[in-house]
Amino acid sequence: MFFNSQAYLLFFAIVFTCYWVMPWHRLRVYLLVAASFYFYYCWSAELACLVASTTIMDYLIGRGLEASAVGWRRRLLLAGSLTMNLGLLCYFKYANFFLDSLREALTAIGAQVSIPYLQVILPFGISFYTFEAISYTVDVYRRKIPAEQSLPNFMLFILFFPHLVAGPIVRARDFLPQAARPKRFDWLRVQHGVQYFLMGLFKKMAIADRMAIYSDPVFTDPASYKTGAVWLGVLAFAIRIYCDFSGYSDMALGSAHMLGYKLTINFKMPYLSLNVSEFWRRWHISLSSWLRDYLFIPLGGSHGSGWFTSRNLLITMLLGGLWHGANWSYVIWGGLHGTLLVIHRVFRNWCSARPRLNEALDSAGGKLARMTLTFFCVMLCWVFFQPSLSAAATMLSHMFTHHSGQNLPLPNQSLWVTVGFMAVCHWLVSRGIWKSTAPQLPAPVLGFGYALTLSVALLLAPDTGKTFIYFQF
Repeated sequence: MFFNSQAYLLFFAIVFTCYWVMPWHRLRVYLLVAASFYFYYCWSAELACLVASTTIMDYLIGRGLEASAVGWRRRLLLAGSLTMNLGLLCYFKYANFFLDSLREALTAIGAQVSIPYLQVILPFGISFYTFEAISYTVDVYRRKIPAEQSLPNFMLFILFFPHLVAGPIVRARDFLPQAARPKRFDWLRVQHGVQYFLMGLFKKMAIADRMAIYSDPVFTDPASYKTGAVWLGVLAFAIRIYCDFSGYSDMALGSAHMLGYKLTINFKMPYLSLNVSEFWRRWHISLSSWLRDYLFIPLGGSHGSGWFTSRNLLITMLLGGLWHGANWSYVIWGGLHGTLLVIHRVFRNWCSARPRLNEALDSAGGKLARMTLTFFCVMLCWVFFQPSLSAAATMLSHMFTHHSGQNLPLPNQSLWVTVGFMAVCHWLVSRGIWKSTAPQLPAPVLGFGYALTLSVALLLAPDTGKTFIYFQF
């Protein structure tokens, strides 16, 4: 049940009504656990049972970690949880990738091998709920949080359907206290949730799916398009992936708010970032903070020499790229971002001893130049955010050398109107104009705005919608 489908709207309406009609908090938790299990069960019964089983195992391991004071026993329990979660992730998501890489390496040295291809179905959102389970177990092991005593509460933490398949990645310390806290119906909070949901729906249907009409043909067959069309296709993809993923996150936040739960903000207008480091503080915030806390810092973080810090940044981003997809193109994408982070760190240290240069970079013109350069670098990196490495190489070739070919399937005017619309919206929010104006609008005006947003989203949406990009991760 995709968030932008009628099936989900019906499902959520039933859950919402039953949830708030029930007078008992514990019964509401049971309802959400059952609804979340059914939400995943609609896609695959076997994988829903698998997710539920591993959740129960992590719950028991967490209880065992808290009850034990023996060091070797606690380390054994932690190793068991990590092995189970990472083992399942590697089997479902990376087994064929590693087998293909081994097959290609052996073939390259002249060995004749026959390695079978595993017929496995990738569970939706396995990377997201695996990271949530790992963060919980590690935090309990470090005694940063107590182990959850209630199995239903813990199952809700992992299975909560708004964030189950594409995040945001929630932390146990943020979610579990909410699961234990009784909820009271709050109309203002429901209204807040509706605003988030409609905003996400508009991003997905009116912008992301429409940008897919420009980007999909170019990414599928870049050799057929001329240089200008490839550049515009990459620009369309940059807009698409942002509106697609942030749109899903907004709908997840909205659904959670309407049920009395608060999820973490996952995007803060990342394309307005002045450097790539700031970009990663604004883009997919739940993942970047997870990588920082559970990978970068344990590797040593920035406590050491410049080379040591650069190594840790590159390792973190390479593994972050691999997290996104079981293809070398995603690894290259992560490596490029790691390289950009290292370059920015070196350049920032170099500028620290040059106050005039810092002053120029902090001026209005300097900030505009930095923002433009950051967006350009991020946009180029999106070329590798696809399964086909050869297609990415062809796109780069067409972008930087002149090629003739087809134009985009739709007139470019629609694409540029979308770019202008997004620029105006970002300006209104970044300047605080929308935040100060929206609360002063009368209720009928707000209601008309909600209805207009929904109508425009339905009107501009293509006839064939697209699956959320991050569902595959």
